[in-house]
Amino acid sequence: MRPAAPGAAPARAASTRPERDPRHPAAQPHPCPDGRIHEPQPGSGIAARPAHPAAVGGERGTAPDSGPPPAGQAPLPRTGPEAALRIRLEAAWLGRAVGCLLGKPVEKLPLEGIRSLARAAGNWPLNDWFGERGVPPELLAAHPWNRRSAPTSLAENIDGMPEDDDLNYPLLGLLLLQRHGKGFTTADVARLWLDELPAGRTFTAERVAYRNLLLGLEPPATATHHNPFREWIGALIRADVHGWTNPGDPAAAAAQAYRDAALTHTGNGVYAALFVAAATATAATGRSDVHTALRTGLAFVPPRSRLAEAVRFGIRAAGQESDFDLVVDRLHARYGHYHWVHAVPNTALIAAALTHADGDFSRSVCRAVSGGWDTDSNGATAGALAGLLTGSPDALPHRWTAPLKNRLATTVPGFDGIGFDTLAHLTAQEAARS
Repeated sequence: MRPAAPGAAPARAASTRPERDPRHPAAQPHPCPDGRIHEPQPGSGIAARPAHPAAVGGERGTAPDSGPPPAGQAPLPRTGPEAALRIRLEAAWLGRAVGCLLGKPVEKLPLEGIRSLARAAGNWPLNDWFGERGVPPELLAAHPWNRRSAPTSLAENIDGMPEDDDLNYPLLGLLLLQRHGKGFTTADVARLWLDELPAGRTFTAERVAYRNLLLGLEPPATATHHNPFREWIGALIRADVHGWTNPGDPAAAAAQAYRDAALTHTGNGVYAALFVAAATATAATGRSDVHTALRTGLAFVPPRSRLAEAVRFGIRAAGQESDFDLVVDRLHARYGHYHWVHAVPNTALIAAALTHADGDFSRSVCRAVSGGWDTDSNGATAGALAGLLTGSPDALPHRWTAPLKNRLATTVPGFDGIGFDTLAHLTAQEAARS
């Protein structure tokens, strides 16, 4: 997700106004799913930081399962609930990377451009990586790929998973849990960002909140002070890790996602994070289908909010149309007035894509990306949930996982070059912590 730098005016005032449901006023602290108000707790000193586990990756099957564990890690269990969760989480991390990478080259392109490029390559309905082979030069000139992403995300260029904020934030979420546990505060999130997140890797609401921290503001003012992006999609892309680490406990996952989101977002921006976290926690048990997971996620969203209405519409449209292009057309007709990074249309599209795909991994990521708007973020979130539901990285098609080479690039300290298998192990460890 790499939209214009903060300071640019939103496309429409309606796309950034806070939720006005009188029961959930955006100007007040948001209630957690347990009904309590959790105020941030700024001002305490920074806790001593433990050494970060070695970021060791390697090809699947050669590390770390086939040899001694990396320094600082316990041996990986091969059987039992923790092993089963770790396997599911590897599929979720991989799914998140695949969906993000699929959407990167067409981020910011209009829907017409995405469809035209894929059709010209014989890849519509979308079913594989975007590439230039077969695309006429004049079409490439009319709809140029995302200039930052094309060198690393077109089919002919993929060599491991390149850096993206849609993966950086889950890494930061994992680091947050390692340092502070599941009882972290919003102030802990703020201090972690200042310590470990390069300012140049932040965008929109996150960059404004970062600036507000540097100005001396504390949460929740960091989310509201001169922040027109506070209902955009940034908190949603940080929510997966909270669901991954609370399998079967959507309330705990949503509560964690709330404390994370409150640093940067309000209203629908927060509600989108609650929706994804609760749905992910439900899927993480290995006993849920996609429709149950989405229903559970929706139960944690204020029912009269614009976010809830949009998710219900997306799910309903997906059930009524056999052609997903028609679902997308209906979504764009109804929500096209929002900015393309706003939480409302993007969450509706994610829900519609997962519903229409009936949980199938390839169809989920391709539908989410083919719907436009924030393509890499939508692909990442849909891919993470659909990957989780497959139960195993071996259930993901080879054409998606092989180019990633079990290697993730990032500027988050300690993680550059890490493997998705190692990330799954570290995440499962945090899930097991009380």
